Amino acid sequence: GREREYQRMLIEERLRWEEERSKELEAQAAELRSANEDLEQFAFAASHDLREPLRMVASYLKLLSERYEGQLDDDADLFIGFALGGAERMQQLLDDLLTYCRLGRGGLSLSAVDLNGVVEQALSNLTVAIQEADASVTHSPLPIVVGNRTQLLQLFQNLVSNAIKFRSEERPEVRITTMDRHGMRVFCVRDNGIGMEAKDQQRIFQIFQRLHSRTEYEGTGIGLTISKKIVDQHGGDIWVESAPGEGATFFFTIPSENDDAVDLTQTIH
Repeated sequence: GREREYQRMLIEERLRWEEERSKELEAQAAELRSANEDLEQFAFAASHDLREPLRMVASYLKLLSERYEGQLDDDADLFIGFALGGAERMQQLLDDLLTYCRLGRGGLSLSAVDLNGVVEQALSNLTVAIQEADASVTHSPLPIVVGNRTQLLQLFQNLVSNAIKFRSEERPEVRITTMDRHGMRVFCVRDNGIGMEAKDQQRIFQIFQRLHSRTEYEGTGIGLTISKKIVDQHGGDIWVESAPGEGATFFFTIPSENDDAVDLTQTIH
């Protein structure tokens, strides 16, 4: 009897410890959520409030550039150009930061979304970039999913835009397909661009992370962070498989409304 009582006390003690630990972890998670919300609110307010004074700075710099170009000296033209370029990059950065912050504000409006129409709209929005790069962008039949059309449009637009931007000397070829992997619907955006090292394949989804200098490739380093947040909000995952010089394939999952919409036997080679 004494041994049984001792065992019971040990079990009760263990249960109490696990309950306290669980409460501690819940409290820590709540604190992290609160801190994240505070940071997003701060970033939203800061980026929103900074846009107007920055717009004024950029507009007066543009006036200086247009009105006094060639009237001062070469250094003055150069300095004004640098200042104007910096202001324009900051405006793009604030716009992208606002986009990122807005993704976390308010509920996600969901509906049945035909991804074929979404991709066609994304390619239409990217007409100039596609034509300038002489890129070939194609897609297989895509299903209907439950999601937010605006965000999914932005997701495909970001991924295709990236695929064209980070092109190699070959003509850019981007292929959008869907496949079944371990019973889960997976979407793939594959390119034949410059690719990347394995060590960079997680880092690229972090905010402001860039693998190249701004002189090599334009951008703010937020596009893939926005893409990841969109996929997260849809309850999916996003990852990349790539090697230097061998292009990159971005994979992501979105819950599908109708799994019979496409042939699930498709695979990517």
